[in-house]
Amino acid sequence: MALRIYNTLTRQTEEFAPIEPGKVSMYVCGPTVYADAHIGHAMAAIIFDTVRRYLTYQGYRVRFVTNFTDVDDKIIRRANEQKRDPIELANHYADEYLRHLRDLNVLEADVYPRVSEEMGWITQMIGGLEEEGYAYRLDGDVYFRVKKDADYGRLSGRRLEEAMSGTRVEEDARKEHPGDFALWKSAKPGEPSWESPFGPGRPGWHIECSAMCLHHLGEVVDIHGGGNDLIFPHHENEIAQSESYTGKEFARYWMHNGMLQLAGEKMSKSLGNLITIDQFLKEHSADALRLLIFTGHYRKPVVYSAETVESAERSLARLRS
Repeated sequence: MALRIYNTLTRQTEEFAPIEPGKVSMYVCGPTVYADAHIGHAMAAIIFDTVRRYLTYQGYRVRFVTNFTDVDDKIIRRANEQKRDPIELANHYADEYLRHLRDLNVLEADVYPRVSEEMGWITQMIGGLEEEGYAYRLDGDVYFRVKKDADYGRLSGRRLEEAMSGTRVEEDARKEHPGDFALWKSAKPGEPSWESPFGPGRPGWHIECSAMCLHHLGEVVDIHGGGNDLIFPHHENEIAQSESYTGKEFARYWMHNGMLQLAGEKMSKSLGNLITIDQFLKEHSADALRLLIFTGHYRKPVVYSAETVESAERSLARLRS
Protein backbone atom coordinates (compact mmCIF):
# COMPACT_ATOMS: atom_id res chain seq x y z
CA MET A 1 0.00 0.00 0.00
CA ALA A 2 1.38 3.39 -1.01
CA LEU A 3 2.07 5.88 1.76
CA ARG A 4 -0.18 8.94 1.72
CA ILE A 5 1.10 12.01 3.55
CA TYR A 6 -0.64 15.18 4.64
CA ASN A 7 1.75 17.80 3.28
CA THR A 8 1.69 20.92 5.45
CA LEU A 9 3.08 22.94 2.54
CA THR A 10 0.24 22.15 0.11
CA ARG A 11 -2.40 21.48 2.79
CA GLN A 12 -3.34 18.34 0.90
CA THR A 13 -2.99 14.60 1.43
CA GLU A 14 -0.65 13.34 -1.28
CA GLU A 15 0.65 9.97 -2.39
CA PHE A 16 4.33 9.77 -1.52
CA ALA A 17 6.76 9.60 -4.43
CA PRO A 18 10.48 10.01 -3.64
CA ILE A 19 12.90 12.10 -5.66
CA GLU A 20 14.97 9.02 -6.48
CA PRO A 21 13.11 5.72 -6.97
CA GLY A 22 13.78 3.28 -4.15
CA LYS A 23 15.47 5.83 -1.89
CA VAL A 24 14.09 8.23 0.71
CA SER A 25 15.81 11.10 2.52
CA MET A 26 14.31 12.23 5.84
CA TYR A 27 15.32 15.11 8.09
CA VAL A 28 13.63 15.55 11.46
CA CYS A 29 14.36 18.46 13.78
CA GLY A 30 15.82 17.14 17.01
CA PRO A 31 15.96 18.59 20.53
CA THR A 32 17.77 21.56 21.96
CA VAL A 33 19.85 19.75 24.56
CA TYR A 34 19.99 21.69 27.81
CA ALA A 35 17.88 19.53 30.17
CA ASP A 36 16.49 16.03 30.55
CA ALA A 37 14.33 15.01 27.59
CA HIS A 38 10.62 14.58 28.27
CA ILE A 39 7.99 12.36 26.70
CA GLY A 40 6.91 15.18 24.38
CA HIS A 41 10.29 14.78 22.69
CA ALA A 42 9.67 11.04 22.63
CA MET A 43 6.38 11.59 20.81
CA ALA A 44 8.07 13.18 17.78
CA ALA A 45 10.84 10.58 17.80
CA ILE A 46 8.37 7.69 17.91
CA ILE A 47 6.10 9.10 15.19
CA PHE A 48 8.89 9.62 12.68
CA ASP A 49 10.52 6.34 13.67
CA THR A 50 7.25 4.68 12.68
CA VAL A 51 7.16 6.50 9.32
CA ARG A 52 10.73 5.40 8.70
CA ARG A 53 9.96 1.80 9.62
CA TYR A 54 6.98 1.73 7.26
CA LEU A 55 9.02 3.10 4.37
CA THR A 56 11.70 0.50 5.04
CA TYR A 57 9.01 -2.19 5.16
CA GLN A 58 7.84 -0.98 1.74
CA GLY A 59 11.33 -1.63 0.38
CA TYR A 60 12.81 1.88 0.41
CA ARG A 61 16.39 2.60 1.46
CA VAL A 62 15.87 5.37 3.97
CA ARG A 63 18.60 7.82 4.96
CA PHE A 64 17.42 9.36 8.22
CA VAL A 65 19.02 12.43 9.80
CA THR A 66 18.01 14.13 13.02
CA ASN A 67 20.04 16.88 14.63
CA PHE A 68 21.07 18.11 18.04
CA THR A 69 20.90 21.85 18.63
CA ASP A 70 23.90 22.25 20.93
CA VAL A 71 24.40 26.00 20.39
CA ASP A 72 21.45 28.04 21.66
CA ASP A 73 20.48 30.80 24.08
CA LYS A 74 18.82 28.31 26.46
CA ILE A 75 21.94 26.15 26.61
CA ILE A 76 24.13 29.16 27.30
CA ARG A 77 21.84 30.39 30.10
CA ARG A 78 21.70 26.96 31.74
CA ALA A 79 25.48 26.51 31.46
CA ASN A 80 26.12 29.93 33.00
CA GLU A 81 23.72 29.10 35.86
CA GLN A 82 25.61 25.87 36.53
CA LYS A 83 29.05 27.34 35.78
CA ARG A 84 29.66 24.70 33.10
CA ASP A 85 30.98 24.84 29.56
CA PRO A 86 27.95 25.12 27.20
CA ILE A 87 29.19 22.47 24.77
CA GLU A 88 30.03 20.07 27.60
CA LEU A 89 26.53 20.58 29.03
CA ALA A 90 24.93 19.99 25.62
CA ASN A 91 27.03 16.88 25.00
CA HIS A 92 25.87 15.41 28.30
CA TYR A 93 22.19 15.84 27.47
CA ALA A 94 22.65 14.72 23.86
CA ASP A 95 24.23 11.48 25.08
CA GLU A 96 21.37 11.04 27.55
CA TYR A 97 18.84 11.55 24.75
CA LEU A 98 20.50 8.85 22.66
CA ARG A 99 20.20 6.51 25.63
CA HIS A 100 16.51 7.38 25.89
CA LEU A 101 15.97 6.57 22.22
CA ARG A 102 17.53 3.14 22.71
CA ASP A 103 15.28 2.55 25.73
CA LEU A 104 12.26 3.51 23.60
CA ASN A 105 13.28 1.14 20.78
CA VAL A 106 13.69 4.01 18.31
CA LEU A 107 15.97 3.10 15.43
CA GLU A 108 19.32 4.88 15.37
CA ALA A 109 19.58 7.70 12.84
CA ASP A 110 22.16 7.48 10.08
CA VAL A 111 23.61 10.78 11.27
CA TYR A 112 23.12 12.93 14.37
CA PRO A 113 24.74 16.22 13.33
CA ARG A 114 25.52 18.79 16.02
CA VAL A 115 25.58 22.51 15.34
CA SER A 116 28.99 22.95 16.97
CA GLU A 117 30.49 20.54 14.42
CA GLU A 118 28.90 22.15 11.34
CA MET A 119 30.23 25.73 11.47
CA GLY A 120 31.98 25.52 8.10
CA TRP A 121 28.74 24.58 6.34
CA ILE A 122 26.78 27.19 8.25
CA THR A 123 29.13 30.08 7.46
CA GLN A 124 29.38 28.96 3.83
CA MET A 125 25.61 29.12 3.51
CA ILE A 126 25.38 32.53 5.16
CA GLY A 127 28.10 33.83 2.83
CA GLY A 128 26.19 32.54 -0.19
CA LEU A 129 23.00 34.25 0.95
CA GLU A 130 24.88 37.50 1.44
CA GLU A 131 26.40 37.30 -2.04
CA GLU A 132 22.93 36.93 -3.58
CA GLY A 133 21.52 39.85 -1.62
CA TYR A 134 19.40 37.76 0.75
CA ALA A 135 21.42 38.69 3.82
CA TYR A 136 22.92 41.86 5.26
CA ARG A 137 25.32 42.71 8.05
CA LEU A 138 24.45 44.88 11.00
CA ASP A 139 27.05 45.66 13.68
CA GLY A 140 28.58 42.19 13.60
CA ASP A 141 25.27 40.37 13.16
CA VAL A 142 23.95 38.98 9.87
CA TYR A 143 20.22 38.98 9.08
CA PHE A 144 18.06 37.34 6.43
CA ARG A 145 16.18 39.85 4.27
CA VAL A 146 12.61 38.47 4.34
CA LYS A 147 11.17 41.01 1.88
CA LYS A 148 13.41 39.60 -0.85
CA ASP A 149 11.64 36.23 -0.63
CA ALA A 150 8.39 36.68 -2.56
CA ASP A 151 7.01 33.35 -1.28
CA TYR A 152 7.71 33.97 2.40
CA GLY A 153 4.88 32.62 4.53
CA ARG A 154 3.61 29.89 2.24
CA LEU A 155 4.19 27.06 4.74
CA SER A 156 2.45 28.72 7.66
CA GLY A 157 -0.01 30.84 5.70
CA ARG A 158 1.18 33.96 7.49
CA ARG A 159 1.53 37.25 5.66
CA LEU A 160 4.80 39.13 6.02
CA GLU A 161 3.22 41.73 8.29
CA GLU A 162 2.28 38.91 10.68
CA ALA A 163 5.84 37.66 10.92
CA MET A 164 6.42 39.07 14.40
CA SER A 165 3.26 37.78 16.06
CA GLY A 166 3.92 35.22 18.81
CA THR A 167 7.38 34.19 17.60
CA ARG A 168 10.99 34.09 18.71
CA VAL A 169 12.05 36.73 16.15
CA GLU A 170 14.14 39.29 18.00
CA GLU A 171 12.88 42.87 17.93
CA ASP A 172 15.49 45.36 16.79
CA ALA A 173 14.62 48.77 15.37
CA ARG A 174 17.81 48.75 13.30
CA LYS A 175 16.64 45.88 11.09
CA GLU A 176 15.34 46.56 7.58
CA HIS A 177 12.12 44.69 8.40
CA PRO A 178 10.82 43.52 11.81
CA GLY A 179 10.59 39.95 10.48
CA ASP A 180 14.25 39.75 9.43
CA PHE A 181 15.84 36.96 11.44
CA ALA A 182 19.41 36.37 12.60
CA LEU A 183 21.70 34.15 10.56
CA TRP A 184 24.77 35.05 12.64
CA LYS A 185 25.03 36.68 16.07
CA SER A 186 28.15 38.59 17.03
CA ALA A 187 30.20 37.32 19.97
CA LYS A 188 29.19 38.44 23.45
CA PRO A 189 30.96 38.02 26.80
CA GLY A 190 30.19 34.71 28.48
CA GLU A 191 29.02 33.04 25.26
CA PRO A 192 30.79 30.52 23.02
CA SER A 193 31.86 31.91 19.66
CA TRP A 194 33.48 30.81 16.41
CA GLU A 195 35.53 32.70 13.87
CA SER A 196 33.78 33.51 10.61
CA PRO A 197 34.00 35.86 7.60
CA PHE A 198 31.46 38.04 9.46
CA GLY A 199 33.50 38.24 12.65
CA PRO A 200 33.44 36.04 15.76
CA GLY A 201 30.02 34.84 16.85
CA ARG A 202 27.56 31.99 16.61
CA PRO A 203 24.74 31.01 14.25
CA GLY A 204 21.07 31.81 14.55
CA TRP A 205 18.60 29.01 15.21
CA HIS A 206 17.12 28.54 11.73
CA ILE A 207 20.29 28.50 9.62
CA GLU A 208 21.63 25.62 11.69
CA CYS A 209 19.06 23.09 10.46
CA SER A 210 19.22 24.31 6.86
CA ALA A 211 22.98 23.85 6.73
CA MET A 212 22.95 20.44 8.42
CA CYS A 213 20.20 19.18 6.11
CA LEU A 214 22.08 20.47 3.05
CA HIS A 215 25.33 18.86 4.23
CA HIS A 216 23.96 15.41 4.99
CA LEU A 217 21.04 15.02 2.56
CA GLY A 218 21.71 17.38 -0.34
CA GLU A 219 19.84 20.33 -1.77
CA VAL A 220 16.38 18.71 -1.86
CA VAL A 221 15.04 16.35 0.82
CA ASP A 222 12.07 14.02 0.44
CA ILE A 223 10.52 14.43 3.90
CA HIS A 224 11.16 17.14 6.47
CA GLY A 225 9.49 16.56 9.82
CA GLY A 226 9.03 18.00 13.27
CA GLY A 227 6.46 19.18 15.78
CA ASN A 228 3.73 21.54 14.62
CA ASP A 229 5.10 24.15 17.01
CA LEU A 230 8.03 24.48 14.57
CA ILE A 231 5.96 25.43 11.50
CA PHE A 232 6.48 29.12 12.25
CA PRO A 233 8.97 30.58 12.48
CA HIS A 234 11.51 27.74 12.31
CA HIS A 235 10.41 25.74 9.29
CA GLU A 236 9.15 28.81 7.45
CA ASN A 237 12.57 30.37 7.82
CA GLU A 238 14.33 27.16 6.86
CA ILE A 239 12.44 27.18 3.56
CA ALA A 240 13.20 30.85 2.94
CA GLN A 241 16.95 30.62 3.47
CA SER A 242 17.43 27.16 1.91
CA GLU A 243 15.54 27.90 -1.29
CA SER A 244 17.14 31.34 -1.58
CA TYR A 245 20.55 29.65 -1.30
CA THR A 246 20.03 26.74 -3.71
CA GLY A 247 17.32 28.07 -6.02
CA LYS A 248 15.56 24.70 -5.57
CA GLU A 249 12.63 23.34 -3.62
CA PHE A 250 13.89 22.55 -0.12
CA ALA A 251 11.62 19.64 0.85
CA ARG A 252 9.00 17.71 -1.11
CA TYR A 253 6.82 16.77 1.86
CA TRP A 254 6.44 18.56 5.18
CA MET A 255 5.11 16.41 8.05
CA HIS A 256 4.20 17.83 11.45
CA ASN A 257 3.08 15.98 14.55
CA GLY A 258 0.76 17.29 17.24
CA MET A 259 1.83 18.01 20.80
CA LEU A 260 1.63 15.88 23.92
CA GLN A 261 -0.53 17.74 26.43
CA LEU A 262 -0.37 17.64 30.22
CA ALA A 263 -3.02 19.46 32.25
CA GLY A 264 -4.38 21.09 29.11
CA GLU A 265 -1.09 22.60 27.95
CA LYS A 266 1.72 21.54 25.63
CA MET A 267 4.35 19.59 27.51
CA SER A 268 7.54 21.65 27.42
CA LYS A 269 10.71 22.40 29.34
CA SER A 270 10.08 26.14 29.21
CA LEU A 271 6.62 25.78 30.82
CA GLY A 272 7.91 23.27 33.35
CA ASN A 273 4.93 20.94 32.91
CA LEU A 274 6.64 17.77 31.89
CA ILE A 275 7.37 14.15 32.63
CA THR A 276 10.87 13.07 31.71
CA ILE A 277 11.46 9.92 29.71
CA ASP A 278 13.30 8.41 32.67
CA GLN A 279 10.37 9.15 34.98
CA PHE A 280 7.93 7.51 32.59
CA LEU A 281 10.02 4.39 32.02
CA LYS A 282 10.42 3.80 35.76
CA GLU A 283 6.68 3.07 35.95
CA HIS A 284 5.61 2.13 32.43
CA SER A 285 6.89 0.32 29.36
CA ALA A 286 8.19 1.91 26.18
CA ASP A 287 5.50 0.07 24.23
CA ALA A 288 2.80 1.64 26.39
CA LEU A 289 4.05 5.10 25.43
CA ARG A 290 4.16 4.14 21.76
CA LEU A 291 0.59 2.83 21.97
CA LEU A 292 -0.60 5.93 23.84
CA ILE A 293 0.83 8.18 21.15
CA PHE A 294 -1.02 6.29 18.43
CA THR A 295 -4.40 6.26 20.17
CA GLY A 296 -5.18 9.37 18.13
CA HIS A 297 -4.16 10.96 14.85
CA TYR A 298 -0.48 11.86 14.70
CA ARG A 299 -1.25 15.47 13.73
CA LYS A 300 -3.59 16.00 16.68
CA PRO A 301 -2.79 16.64 20.36
CA VAL A 302 -2.45 13.61 22.62
CA VAL A 303 -3.63 14.02 26.21
CA TYR A 304 -1.34 12.52 28.84
CA SER A 305 -2.91 11.54 32.14
CA ALA A 306 -2.91 8.64 34.57
CA GLU A 307 -6.12 7.43 32.94
CA THR A 308 -4.82 7.51 29.35
CA VAL A 309 -1.60 5.73 30.33
CA GLU A 310 -3.50 3.05 32.24
CA SER A 311 -5.78 2.58 29.22
CA ALA A 312 -2.72 2.12 26.99
CA GLU A 313 -1.27 -0.43 29.42
CA ARG A 314 -4.54 -2.40 29.42
CA SER A 315 -4.71 -2.33 25.62
CA LEU A 316 -1.12 -3.53 25.44
CA ALA A 317 -1.88 -6.40 27.83
CA ARG A 318 -4.84 -7.46 25.66
CA LEU A 319 -2.67 -7.39 22.54
CA ARG A 320 -0.15 -9.67 24.22
CA SER A 321 -2.63 -12.09 25.76
